[in-house]
Amino acid sequence: MAVSRRQLLRYGVAGSLAAAVGASAASSARFAAPRRPGGDLFSLGVASGEPTPDGFVLWTKLAPDPLTPDGYGGMPVAPVTVEYEVAEDERFARVVARGEAVATRALGHSVHPEIAGLAPDRWYHYRFRVGSAISPAGRTRTAPAADTATTRMRFAFASCQSWSSGYYTAYDHLAAEDLDLVVHLGDYIYETSWLLARRGASMPPQLAGEAVDLTGYRLRYAQAKSEAPLQAAHAAFPWLVTLDDHEVDNNWAGEHPGLGFDIHRLPPLFRRRKAAAFQAMYEYQPMRRAQLPIGPNMHLHRRYRFGDLAEFTMIDTRQYRSALACGDGTAVTGCAERFDTGRTILGAAQRDWLVDGLATSPARWQVLGNQVAMAQSDYDPGPALLVGTDAWDGYVADRNAVLGAAADRAAGNLVVITGDRHENYVADLRRDYSDPASAVVATEFTGTSITTGGDGADLTDTGRVLLAANPDMKFYNRQRGYVRVELDHRLWRSDFRVVPYVTRPGAPIADRASFVVQDGIAGATQA
Repeated sequence: MAVSRRQLLRYGVAGSLAAAVGASAASSARFAAPRRPGGDLFSLGVASGEPTPDGFVLWTKLAPDPLTPDGYGGMPVAPVTVEYEVAEDERFARVVARGEAVATRALGHSVHPEIAGLAPDRWYHYRFRVGSAISPAGRTRTAPAADTATTRMRFAFASCQSWSSGYYTAYDHLAAEDLDLVVHLGDYIYETSWLLARRGASMPPQLAGEAVDLTGYRLRYAQAKSEAPLQAAHAAFPWLVTLDDHEVDNNWAGEHPGLGFDIHRLPPLFRRRKAAAFQAMYEYQPMRRAQLPIGPNMHLHRRYRFGDLAEFTMIDTRQYRSALACGDGTAVTGCAERFDTGRTILGAAQRDWLVDGLATSPARWQVLGNQVAMAQSDYDPGPALLVGTDAWDGYVADRNAVLGAAADRAAGNLVVITGDRHENYVADLRRDYSDPASAVVATEFTGTSITTGGDGADLTDTGRVLLAANPDMKFYNRQRGYVRVELDHRLWRSDFRVVPYVTRPGAPIADRASFVVQDGIAGATQA
């Protein structure tokens, strides 16, 4: 049967639109399993994400040989029908939804069935089948209904997982936590590897260079997804995922390329590079059809509610931003361009959407999923102000607009969760950093990397400088790990979970520090 590219895309993305509970969603055609796949079709595991009160999106990708140099994971050209089922129990005796999706070569034989019609605030189990091959089972959940009184929630956030920098041991520990959700804040892959710090590991030759095309990006996601600890964390909880710079190019900004491969800095080639990076991201993540990229554009800012307790607002600080001020993002002094009111890190439409949401949400906690540091980060303990311009310090007008709205219009407590820095921070956020007496209006918890930077250290010289130069910074640590959060209507608590090493496997985990925010009181205190 001849199938056009348009049909392949349609089947691959929406082969099973919202199966009714207990009913089967049949595709318009069935496609046979590969006769000799040569390996485990589900070698990259399963995942779920984007939970709503009545459903979630499921994900898997067929890849019997995930690191084949062509990026197709050992799959033939033909489409494949993938069955899925969702059950109330881990033995799949009480199946509540089942259906089919079609995995196509156009989307790397990935499927993203969106499930709806389920009960709110419930845990479910799911799995996939192709012919006689059955995937590992995953566990996921629906969110509480938007107006439901929700007493408690626990989630974790993570970022920055350079494969070459170390082992994903932190995810073994994260998978064992009691969580409702995982939020990933970017740098899920790195477009290139600067060093190989994994003891006993070697880099496959097809991954030695810099990713600039779809094949290159696919291989980097396949490398990350092949890691058992990451698969376990995906299978245990639903995820919300966004990107930062390394999913495309180091320090890229909107239409402006970053610091990578020279020829791909030309505008047409950079747009093509972004399109490839976005498609690979969609193929490998549990994302909805709304996030399916259209060329070099991908809709990543979105909101998800957990009852009356929390609203997660995932923002995009890469696609719509102005070029970096005063250079390539390194620390600068006296950069007047930072204050230009025409410069933006969000774009006008996203900024208005964010501010309006802060004003209208009835949730007790407003959780802003953010990629780069929002707090002012002065790297000079003396009178000079030395700041980097790749973060919100390079886009002062947008920061003032968002934090001003949090002060004047926010309906709930604003807490910003951030990645990127490979360091653990706690910092109070002020309405206007040009005025030292400006009010504290929110708190930022910046989480360290899973691996990037190698083993790390508790307190570095850079950390001492930051603590001395920034009175609003209350904690610094440069070990690896993630942040676990527990919140109720009275209190938010962040536990910084760290491992002592990542360059070899098997590290234990410990709580390095804990900080709390009280309902109605901006700013954090150590627990």
